[in-house]
Amino acid sequence: MKIFAHLRFYYSAFVISLVVSCMIVLLKLLPNRKDKILHYGNKIMLALMFADVEVVGEPDPKAQLYLVNHQGIVDIITLEALLDKNLNWVAKRELFEVPWFGLLLKNAQMIAVDRQDKRGLIKLMKDVRHSLEDLHRPVAIFPEGTRAKNQKLLPFKDGARFIAEKFGLVVQPVVIVGSKRVVNEHERTSIGGDLKVIFLPSIDVSKAPKGWYEELRRTMQETIDGQLEEFAISR
Repeated sequence: MKIFAHLRFYYSAFVISLVVSCMIVLLKLLPNRKDKILHYGNKIMLALMFADVEVVGEPDPKAQLYLVNHQGIVDIITLEALLDKNLNWVAKRELFEVPWFGLLLKNAQMIAVDRQDKRGLIKLMKDVRHSLEDLHRPVAIFPEGTRAKNQKLLPFKDGARFIAEKFGLVVQPVVIVGSKRVVNEHERTSIGGDLKVIFLPSIDVSKAPKGWYEELRRTMQETIDGQLEEFAISR
């Protein structure tokens, strides 16, 4: 069984590499169709990996900032496949140097963050403003800042809260569970099965109470724990 899970992982890695390569070429040839290329490219990836997605709740058409828990690359693939919105992902600068995937980030004009640069937050603010006001692209952030290996959410970074409060954004939290069944990058396995995307109610930060960010994290954690308890779907 474990050998099959490893083989399936390498098949999934091949699918991701192949489709990403195609998307890079298309983004260069058709720069004005980024939204469709990313949306349908990621839908194809999910289909080729035989991943079924169950959606709970509804995406808020007014959402400007999506805060998503993070386990691996499938989280990005899934949300891109579900939302035809030309999402602008915030990613650490090092990822932009990764072969193939880095080229996709660059050609899709995603937002790079340099965690070592003290001026990084200032640049991030400018990039988010440009994305929202000029490009009309909603922004997606993993508030944990990195991939988590277990059920418990990592502490949320302050960057997402600062951005939301500075611009008074409409924030929609999104919980994804089961994505490690599709691709577990830590163990290099893939066992298949359903994954679930839960769109939680949006928060208008301009009208939210002071502790909204901490409450949002608690709600996301309770949702993750509830999925494990009720449906045996782990994060």
